[in-house]
Amino acid sequence: MTVISTNTPTPELQALDAAHHMHPFTHGDGLRDKGARVILRADGCWLTDSDGNRILDAMAGLWCVNIGYGRTELADAAHRQMQELPYYNTFFQTTHVPAIQLAARLAELAPGDLNHVFFASSGSEANDTNLRLVRTYWAEKGQPERQTIIARWNGYHGSSVGSGSLGGMKGMHAQGGMPIPGIAHIDQPNWWTDGGDMTPEEFGLARARALEEKILELGPDTVAAFIAEPVQGAGGVIVAPNSYWPEIQRIVDKYGILLIADEVICGFGRTGNWFGSETLGIRPDIMTIAKGLSSGYQPIGGSIVTDAVAEVINQTEFNHGYTYSGHPVACAVALENLRILRDEQIVERVRTETGPYLAEKFQAMTEHPLVGEAKIVGMMGSLALTPDKATRAAFASEPGTVGLVCRDRCFANNLIMRHVGDRMIISPPLTISRAEIDTLMERAWKSLDEAMAQLEADGLMVAAPKV
Repeated sequence: MTVISTNTPTPELQALDAAHHMHPFTHGDGLRDKGARVILRADGCWLTDSDGNRILDAMAGLWCVNIGYGRTELADAAHRQMQELPYYNTFFQTTHVPAIQLAARLAELAPGDLNHVFFASSGSEANDTNLRLVRTYWAEKGQPERQTIIARWNGYHGSSVGSGSLGGMKGMHAQGGMPIPGIAHIDQPNWWTDGGDMTPEEFGLARARALEEKILELGPDTVAAFIAEPVQGAGGVIVAPNSYWPEIQRIVDKYGILLIADEVICGFGRTGNWFGSETLGIRPDIMTIAKGLSSGYQPIGGSIVTDAVAEVINQTEFNHGYTYSGHPVACAVALENLRILRDEQIVERVRTETGPYLAEKFQAMTEHPLVGEAKIVGMMGSLALTPDKATRAAFASEPGTVGLVCRDRCFANNLIMRHVGDRMIISPPLTISRAEIDTLMERAWKSLDEAMAQLEADGLMVAAPKV
């Protein structure tokens, strides 16, 4: 057996990784040639890699480490639960205390009458649940023809076949036979790239009304639900104009279709409220949760549904579930995570203190010559990179080329920022301090300077022709 430790030299770790570990969303041969970054430990907002670099994680892992790294309380909760009941399932008319407690706590936290939870181990699993759930709901109501779920291009709802089909990532759809039947997509509310000569308010209404147009095209009696993230996360932190969500709510109410708010990223304080639906005034019938539910310390997700939806589903045997639905250790860790968020008033602090401070600093990034737009809600934000602010021009290079240059400069400056196309995005731990926000901004500005210098040297500061 190969024995490795944190003292194993980085090249040896990288070689073993390349030989045996298949990474998500990664070109395997390219990573083998470059070598993966090896993270050894983390504390607060900071990572330490195998070369001793201390890196500011402005992405909270994968949007999920809301309370920051190194909270021993969550390790203690897992330890206690593993000693008492390390595992049992919730099939066969059986339950256990951690699942009961967590479901009750989520019912307290969720807005309106979202009082019932179907547990999963991830957002992908939970959105697969939603596919089955909404179709079962309409079948039980005597309308089995209501099968189609409408989603948005460039939205992200997971990477399984079902959830990946719900998402609107065309690169994912090019592999593995997606999307599956019964899924339709409408355009996203990205004013910066698609707004043309419309004001943001006009554009928001137009993109919302695309939902009504799609419902009428498909036939109102065939549409089961509309699913969307309150703020599109993996699509580039796309914040819809203020006119968008009220019109979406009007349309789903008019046609009586279910509204699914994918809160996997936006939930548990990310937008300055417990849920993004509260921040943006959305009234969902179903909310998808994961990530911040346990701050990533354990894999757990779920679907929170209203009393009306649960009443219908409970009339039949819902032939669906997962081995690890409501896993006792994951539930215990999630409960401790929610306690910390509540007792330390982390969500309130994001809303009233650090969120506004970050927003002020982040929006000032539009003063940089490479940045055309800065959008931020709570602790998630994006910078649209452009060679010409006045015309909101895209780059002439392949989309993502410029973003990758900027991301690599961030990594070189010990800052984790992600690029989505030619947008740079952040989603730091909710516990980030003002001093750490200052460090984030300093490193981001430096990285933009270096990226722009490289782009100019490589002849990439060129606008794409107007279509």
